[in-house]
Amino acid sequence: MTDTPKTPLLDRVASPADLKALSLRELTELAGELRAETISAVSVTGGHLGAGLGVVELTVALHATFDAPRDKIIWDVGHQAYPHKILTGRRDRIRTLRQKDGLSGFTKRSESPYDPFGAAHSSTSISAALGFAVARDLGAEGVGDAIAVIGDGAMSAGMAYEAMNNAGHLGRRLIVILNDNEMSIAPPVGAMSAYLSRLYAGAPFQDLKAAAKGAVSMLPGPFREGAKRAKDVLKHLAVGGSIFEEMGFSYVGPIDGHDMEQLMAVLRTVKARADGPVLIHTITRKGKGYAPAEGAADRGHATSKFDVVTGKQSKAKSNAPSYTSVFSSALVKEAEKDGRICAVTAAMPDGTGLARFMERYASRCFDVGIAEQHAVTFAAGLAAAGMRPFCAIYSTFLQRGYDQVVHDVAIQRLPVRFAIDRAGLVGADGATHAGAFDIAYLSNLPGFTVMAAADEAELVRMVATAAAHDDGPIAFRFPRGEGVGVELPEAPEPLEIGRGRVIREGSRVALLSLGTRLAEAEKAADMLARKGIEPTVADARFAKPLDEELILRLARDHEALVTIEEGAVGGFAAHVAQLLAREGVFDKGLAFRPMVLPDIFIDQSTPEDMYRTAGLSAEDIAEVAQSALGLSVMGRRA
Repeated sequence: MTDTPKTPLLDRVASPADLKALSLRELTELAGELRAETISAVSVTGGHLGAGLGVVELTVALHATFDAPRDKIIWDVGHQAYPHKILTGRRDRIRTLRQKDGLSGFTKRSESPYDPFGAAHSSTSISAALGFAVARDLGAEGVGDAIAVIGDGAMSAGMAYEAMNNAGHLGRRLIVILNDNEMSIAPPVGAMSAYLSRLYAGAPFQDLKAAAKGAVSMLPGPFREGAKRAKDVLKHLAVGGSIFEEMGFSYVGPIDGHDMEQLMAVLRTVKARADGPVLIHTITRKGKGYAPAEGAADRGHATSKFDVVTGKQSKAKSNAPSYTSVFSSALVKEAEKDGRICAVTAAMPDGTGLARFMERYASRCFDVGIAEQHAVTFAAGLAAAGMRPFCAIYSTFLQRGYDQVVHDVAIQRLPVRFAIDRAGLVGADGATHAGAFDIAYLSNLPGFTVMAAADEAELVRMVATAAAHDDGPIAFRFPRGEGVGVELPEAPEPLEIGRGRVIREGSRVALLSLGTRLAEAEKAADMLARKGIEPTVADARFAKPLDEELILRLARDHEALVTIEEGAVGGFAAHVAQLLAREGVFDKGLAFRPMVLPDIFIDQSTPEDMYRTAGLSAEDIAEVAQSALGLSVMGRRA
């Protein structure tokens, strides 16, 4: 396979309507070309490869059968939507995936009418599709069939069952395709995964269905109803029944999701005959058709740029360990000393750094599946029983469990330790994965301790602080990517709760940073020093409780105070402003400038470019400091 595969059939496809004229053989050939094009494109851009490769045939079959964009095809999460984008008029831009001003790595309504619903978190597709189906039945224009494509990993989230329960009750025509590849990001966990595995573990179900169908067709009319009942009994004996049928869905499957003939036959039949909710159970293989992906532990879930022939990824050499790996090592060391420390993750053992903990302390590490709400309350239960749980969830995913954070953790003052990865802007995943809101949504909860690591050494200290903290919930946040290369403490001492630190003493203006913008604040201080301004630089460490003594001293001893944080409005700066207002500091003329993420969702780019867009670079900090002092950027009085 070369970097630019030959795709004569795909070259003829300008829109999904062009698939209607192709024969079954041509559709099968087209799937092969689409798979090659997907591999070629992702080798250039990096991205989520394996999921898309697993649904190539399904993507072709769906677009050949249904009439998008009138028919709404909703891809759960969107990891698997690259082939869909290629077929829906975006092939000429597919090599801009996940890049600045390029295609999103997920479905996005503003990008194409063929993306009826944007998604980048799992388990929302059935709810959204049901919304389209009901709107159609209420007379909405331009809405035909609603088809949700959801993975078996996503079926571990409660929202999927809430939607199915409602859909079964309403009885509207709705098509759900369960893309069952026994693989989400990590190997799927839970009873549903085990149930699906049993469902197709052997041939009895399919054999019985085929045999029963053939036998019934040859019986005289009066005997057919009795034979049908007998067939149903045999089916239930063979596979233990179908939970989907009990929820009101007509169940079809399992079928081979890579067999175009099977797919087309089933989809055409369902399109022609469905009069209520239908679930089609397809069996696929993540990474299908590309050996390096099929052989990878995660089936090529997420890759950087790679060589198509070998599959070798071209990752930049790291000068420092990643924050995630530093957290991982620090937590393992704490667990060595304390048997009460345990860890919880929601289907992200690798992404959150818990894989190493899981290898070392399997009995104390729990992957609960894509179920953040359950993860939080499960951790609360562990804490209530006297354990010291670390709940490791990305900032953007923890939002899904916020009600549980409030009711099950905060109100009960339970010492759950939240390790919040992917804080701040994350790069190619864009707005959906940005950790923009956790400072605000945690700092407003009574009794919560909220920390942000300025560098990897501080992260180690914060892990130790969280391990020792039994007085209520505590959280510490850290970004994606590598640290700054500082030396890590061998025997970290817990930090004093609510106590910041001064990095350098100066005068006139104080730069008070929370989190990893501290390095940019120090660069800004160097820029200002060259202009004759020697600022004070401080690391707040805590968004809650605030180091009131430090903040009030900075306000008293300086003309201006600038706060810097990698979070949205309403977070650290808001609490600082509240303190200053309460103490009457503004009455005495302090110039206060909060620097936060802007009130927009920032699309994908490099993290560096995103922070420039956000106005949080060293140059931006220096400019704000000068402005607060009444100086222009050129050093003249404003």
